[in-house]
Amino acid sequence: MAQIFRKSSNGFARAVIVGVPLALAALVGVLYAVEWSPWATREWIPISQPVPFSHKHHVGQLGIDCRYCHVGVEKSAYAGIPPTETCMTCHSQLYTDQAMLEPVRKSLTENKPIVWNKVHDLPDFVYFNHSIHVNKGIGCNACHGNVAEMQLTWQNQTLYMAWCLQCHRHPEKYIADRKDNFNPERVALKDEGKLDQARQLVKDYHVQSSGVLTDCYTCHR
Repeated sequence: MAQIFRKSSNGFARAVIVGVPLALAALVGVLYAVEWSPWATREWIPISQPVPFSHKHHVGQLGIDCRYCHVGVEKSAYAGIPPTETCMTCHSQLYTDQAMLEPVRKSLTENKPIVWNKVHDLPDFVYFNHSIHVNKGIGCNACHGNVAEMQLTWQNQTLYMAWCLQCHRHPEKYIADRKDNFNPERVALKDEGKLDQARQLVKDYHVQSSGVLTDCYTCHR
């Protein structure tokens, strides 16, 4: 009977047996890398705005408290975006002729709010409440980073569910005294080597058990 396969077929078969799994593994690795890259997560990418608002100037240099602009952060699900009137409290007196502030002046004159571009944009199926986190000792920079160093604001974390669950499973690693919530350089007690104090704050602030915090209903309602 004539030989059906050439001798080279053995080498080809071995290459396929070894190569296909390696190619699949490489593909999975590439997809994983893309999924966690800034291109997908939007981390560390400054977001352009109709007015180039600088947290570095307002917070870092002038020391303006977060709550002056984000008035709802301690009592509402939404931190809130300041209305034009808040901006004009200062800018009716300061930098009144600056060209970059023309959209602000126009907004006040025409009584139309400025349409800001979202930096931290959670999916519609995710429920997030600013006030509960702030009142439980999770300060602004735990999620937003040190905005006092941001010329233009960017997203400092992935905002993926896996990232949220890290804190929900181990809140003692991220908690600090509530009086430091609005300090852009706030440091979690764990990072100061004060894990016992952090665990005590979890009790003092009545942070619920990780079982409750990781229940699907907590964030998906």
